Amino acid sequence: MTLLDAPAYDAKKARLIRNIVITVLVVVAVGGITTFFLWNWPAEHRVNNFLSTIESGDLKKAFGEWNNDPDWEQHASQYKDYDFTQFQKDWGSSSDYGVIRSHNIIVAKTVGNGVVMGVDINGGKTPIFLRVDHKTKTIGFSPVELYTGP
Repeated sequence: MTLLDAPAYDAKKARLIRNIVITVLVVVAVGGITTFFLWNWPAEHRVNNFLSTIESGDLKKAFGEWNNDPDWEQHASQYKDYDFTQFQKDWGSSSDYGVIRSHNIIVAKTVGNGVVMGVDINGGKTPIFLRVDHKTKTIGFSPVELYTGP
């Protein structure tokens, strides 16, 4: 066999390689698109659970979700900057929203090291903006407001 002698063309092997390459490209594309659309899903899920707990009226559990600390009552002094009394004023029945009966996340975007969400509460005209920190998973009021459209 010399340098210019090429091996015989194997159509079966060529088809197999082509199909593997196409499959890998499709899987990478679908994975990338899925990741893009579901990137903020964990933060949205946390806010949905938090607001569902508020709607059920269990403010103590909701405060634990707000701080990502279900055992917050064991060390309540740790949360003196935003304590449970202030939390009740902001989220209880005497809040600006009254009794919270429904919520809808209308926009979510990663900003810095967290996810900022615009949440429509009780069908209000202006959303409230909440932020979930990526590292601590705590929920808080966002200083950033997102554009929600006309």
